[in-house]
Amino acid sequence: MDYSTSLLRLTFLALGAALVLLVVRSAFRLPHDIDDTASIFDDGAGCTRFSPWACGRQRRTDTTPKPKPSPARSSHESDVPRHPLDPLTVTEINRARELLRAHPPFASSPSSLAVHELALDEPEKPVVRRWRKGALPPRRAVAVVRFRGESHVLAVDLEAGAVTPLPAPASGYPTMTMDEQRALCAAPFSDPAFNASIRRRGVRMGDVACLPISPGWYGPAEDGGRRLIKSQCFSTEGTANFYMRPIEGLTVLVDMDTREVVHVSDRGAGIPIPAAKNTDYRRAADDDHEDAGKQSTFGYQTVRAPSMEPAPEGPGFEVEDGHTVRWAGWEFHLKADARAGMIVSCAAVQDPSTGARREVMYKGMASELFVPYMDPTEAWYFKTYMDAGEYGFGLQAMPLVPLNDCPRHARYMDGVFVAADGRPYVRENMICVFERYAGDIAWRHSESPITGMDIRESRPKVTLVARMAASVANYDYIMDWEFQMDGLIRIKVGLSGILMVNGTPYAHMNQI
Repeated sequence: MDYSTSLLRLTFLALGAALVLLVVRSAFRLPHDIDDTASIFDDGAGCTRFSPWACGRQRRTDTTPKPKPSPARSSHESDVPRHPLDPLTVTEINRARELLRAHPPFASSPSSLAVHELALDEPEKPVVRRWRKGALPPRRAVAVVRFRGESHVLAVDLEAGAVTPLPAPASGYPTMTMDEQRALCAAPFSDPAFNASIRRRGVRMGDVACLPISPGWYGPAEDGGRRLIKSQCFSTEGTANFYMRPIEGLTVLVDMDTREVVHVSDRGAGIPIPAAKNTDYRRAADDDHEDAGKQSTFGYQTVRAPSMEPAPEGPGFEVEDGHTVRWAGWEFHLKADARAGMIVSCAAVQDPSTGARREVMYKGMASELFVPYMDPTEAWYFKTYMDAGEYGFGLQAMPLVPLNDCPRHARYMDGVFVAADGRPYVRENMICVFERYAGDIAWRHSESPITGMDIRESRPKVTLVARMAASVANYDYIMDWEFQMDGLIRIKVGLSGILMVNGTPYAHMNQI
């Protein structure tokens, strides 16, 4: 009896020790991704540096499968310029920030200074063309800032430490910063009239996402130099594709500097919010669909990107000093830019006959993307987007997805940009460079048997592509600079993403 009792006590003691060990282990378990970008920049409302548009008042649960953590990448803190056109480095950006914050009148209130643009002040074209590898021309930057409601343009001499005011444009406003775009998402919710309109529509506040649509001049309310923008809102209930669920007719005019709601226009009474069914574009949503097994076996949904393995000796191009690309006699300078997205400079090709270097293009970039909807109604007339100048083509560029956006053997290039407070941040995998072969023929010739010559000559059409993709709200632009073996450069712009829809009271075509 004593033996059985002792054994029972020993068993309970062992189980208790195991339970305590399990609890202690769980309590001290650390997260795997302690440097998760989304958690660092999360503002408490589900808005991060990499997702500025879907900014509602309450946190929403994202069911999209999270990618596996990627290996640590360079912070670019040790980068140094090696070419006259190399973009500003992290060190140079920090230096420019110090100089700007110490410059009068900004020194009186550095926290009131908002940096809208800080980029390399490129040397004159003759200087760049004469330059040979070695010492660089003086490094300078140009800054566009806002301070207490006024715009300033300044030249910053990074070596001499001097800041010189430049003439500011007589009209217009600088590119919006990512920080103020995020803040403008939340601005409408502070207005009682806006909240009342949402309640009348029967939409839960937690399902509302508002976007700053288009800045511009909207009549006498702008007198006094106020920067105004119109925002519109959507319902996120039941889908990640909130663009398909507009709260039609509800438009909010917001002061971009003070975040004050100037006017609320609600002309959408009687227009229902479109249904969420079949609007979610995520692959995970398709997998959860009741007909997923049937849908995934037909048509384009069965196609996957082929595994384009690189040659055993590696890619046929090289990237030197981070920005100089060489391939098949081509040489050019490639860099990310906050406004233009991607800039190709000093493109030259080697003459196959003489070996001489022939200049093809000094500088190429997207100057603007103008998107006028040309709908005269109250809720649509102002939609005349300047996607590069107003939003920043590079600022809106998202990290490219390996194997889907770019093939397996691609090389990636990061962008180093400037936040509103003047601090640098890195946009990883913004540009990719790769060789493209689609099975096409560049040139061929075979001799007829009657000549007695057994000749069959063929050359594959291989090109080099530099690519970026910018997600400007619902639109995704894919920009390709394609270099051919015959000395031609082709610029291709692809449009993808999601349609911007107009809500209507009609449910069927025969009602129109």
